[in-house]
Amino acid sequence: MGKVQFLFGIHNHQPVGNFDHVFKKAFNLSYKPFVSVLEQHPLIRTTLHFSGPLLEWMESEETEFFEKIGELAEKKQVEIMSGGFYEPIFSVLREQDVLGQIGMMNDFIRQKFRTTPRGAWIAERVWDPVLPRLICDAGLSYTLLDSTHFLKTGVLPENIRGYYVTEREGKTLAIFPIDVNLRYTIPFEPPEKTTEYLCGFADNTEQDIAVTYGDDGEKFGMWPGTFSWVYEKGWLEAFFKELEKNRDKISMVTFSEYLDSHSSEGLIYLPTLSYEEMMEWALPAEAVMRYEDMLENLTDLQIKDKYSSFISGGYWNNFFVKYPESNNMHKKMLMVSEKFEEWQNSRKGAQDNGLVNSARKELYMGQCNCSYWHGLFGGIYINYLRHAIYEHLINAEKIIDSSSNGDDAWIDYKIVDFKKDRSEDILISGKNLNAFFSPGDGGGLFELDFKPCSFNVLNTMARKMEGYHRKLILENTEPDSPGDSRQPVSIHNMLKVKAEGLQDQLACDWYRRYSFIDHFLGEGTTPEAFFMSRYSEIGNFVNTPYLLENIEKDSSDPKVSFTLKKDGMVLQDDRKMPLSIEKRFSVDDSLMEIQAVYSVKNRGEKDICLWFGVEFNFTLLDSDDSLRYYCFPEHNREKLLINSKRVFSDISFFEINDDRDGFGMKFELTPESDVWMFPLETVSQSEEGLEMTYQGSTLLMHWKISIQQGKQQSRSIKLTFNKFQEENGKNIMEI
Repeated sequence: MGKVQFLFGIHNHQPVGNFDHVFKKAFNLSYKPFVSVLEQHPLIRTTLHFSGPLLEWMESEETEFFEKIGELAEKKQVEIMSGGFYEPIFSVLREQDVLGQIGMMNDFIRQKFRTTPRGAWIAERVWDPVLPRLICDAGLSYTLLDSTHFLKTGVLPENIRGYYVTEREGKTLAIFPIDVNLRYTIPFEPPEKTTEYLCGFADNTEQDIAVTYGDDGEKFGMWPGTFSWVYEKGWLEAFFKELEKNRDKISMVTFSEYLDSHSSEGLIYLPTLSYEEMMEWALPAEAVMRYEDMLENLTDLQIKDKYSSFISGGYWNNFFVKYPESNNMHKKMLMVSEKFEEWQNSRKGAQDNGLVNSARKELYMGQCNCSYWHGLFGGIYINYLRHAIYEHLINAEKIIDSSSNGDDAWIDYKIVDFKKDRSEDILISGKNLNAFFSPGDGGGLFELDFKPCSFNVLNTMARKMEGYHRKLILENTEPDSPGDSRQPVSIHNMLKVKAEGLQDQLACDWYRRYSFIDHFLGEGTTPEAFFMSRYSEIGNFVNTPYLLENIEKDSSDPKVSFTLKKDGMVLQDDRKMPLSIEKRFSVDDSLMEIQAVYSVKNRGEKDICLWFGVEFNFTLLDSDDSLRYYCFPEHNREKLLINSKRVFSDISFFEINDDRDGFGMKFELTPESDVWMFPLETVSQSEEGLEMTYQGSTLLMHWKISIQQGKQQSRSIKLTFNKFQEENGKNIMEI
């Protein structure tokens, strides 16, 4: 009879931008109690991975615990695993950033815990065949991946054990396959079930066999119902005692120890994959539903287990297709990375490396993976996590720009394929503003950074269909309460709806929620119909290409001006009427303003009456914060929360103020306009279930206009930023 070498790995992570109280909650519910129980069982060996954001928080806020991890590492009870410091998805980074992130983590572990790491945790186990070379070049020798990766190559389930070796360009990497059964039984099934499963390996082999577990530490206390089950009812204590009781059959070693004492199971080459659920989430919503139906059909035919290893879902990078907002963040990150590399190379020989290190750290923080995708939890739907990505990328830009341009006012522009879809975008950058326009997508503004506050005010999210939305028509299944005597349910099997009537709030936007989007509304359009994206659009200007006619930079002022034009049509009386829009943008960095002057020309042979509107989307993050509000001076300086739904008439100017972050925006409308406003909210899934989530606010400034044949009408919108100063603890507008 052989012996089972049980390799027990735990991955702990909190994303960049998460609230301090979430870090504290996770620490108190998961990380601290887990290590407290572990300390009492010195025979239990484990490998721990903490992501960089969590390590930095613990070092600052929980010094005693931080030092305890180092002590356990010195005692060899714990092995500490490396990885990308700020938990990026390696496959979507430039190679030097992969090496830099891993190098940053290696240095941290050596300096703080006095040990040299040998393994790399790969965020979300997103595998790319180039990674063996990069991880090997970073000085590491092993990683963990799901059994799914191995099954897709044809490896039999009974051979998912030990470790395999792969290579790229001759650089080798050991890969330990994570046992999928253990991922679903730990900690959700009684401890005896797991030890019986492990002992079963020993009973059926004459040789030693290694079985790997590797999964999220938040499952031990942070996931719904698990704190009561794992700690109050003693699951973890009982599990460790079971392992100790069965140590004649189960031996616990760290990954490095096993690597040094055992040969591999052989050579393997793995396809580009992640774990099974992630590959499903990466599919478009309609494909998710077909994928789920297929798996259900295979189950009904009792052939799922036989053939599922040959079925794959999507590819992680296609989250950039599924969510254009994610693509914008990613391409911004790549742009800043390239800008950083060019700037760093220009500083060769400079004495002060502090600026370089600061800019690099900000860039790496902007690569944290959680905001770029969505699965069971909020991810990209959590606006403050998206905000953190932009905030750190803008911070990196500011360091580079300040070093390159000094404190003088400046502005520049470039026309590039920013979104990497073979369309040209206009990127205007200055000391105070970044303004990115997409001529090919309605001539809209898709990023607007107020750099003094490192705030992208266009960090919104369009409403889109998700595969789980069809669950809203199913009976709501509540998870077991913490006081329930049964074990908790894995979140993969939960369905919870936080509020009634969510199905009535489902809306799907048919265009991207950019700004300066041009509408021609059909007669009878109501604010509610427009809000739900269920109205009649009689023009073809919203999301179709505009032509860039000219662009120029002012020779005396930090100002860039350009003109976008489109010849289109509107539908009136079942006839297509030719119409053109010319919008002249001026971005003045010194005045911190953007002005759009519209000319709407009737190219037809008869007079027309139109309902013309310009849409502007923005976010100030917190929808019901009293320090973030609209102000309408023409209506008794009425202040409204930014989640307000209102209709105003004859408005010539209004303000949007963020007293918390210290800036405001003033809109001036010429001539005066009617204004509709409403919050942009998605029905999305979080740890607590399906819920309404604030993504931004929408403004529609609109006019009824009559245009004679061959004539045109003009409208103007000017947006000016104001930076508030601190005086006696209060924000005041800077004059």
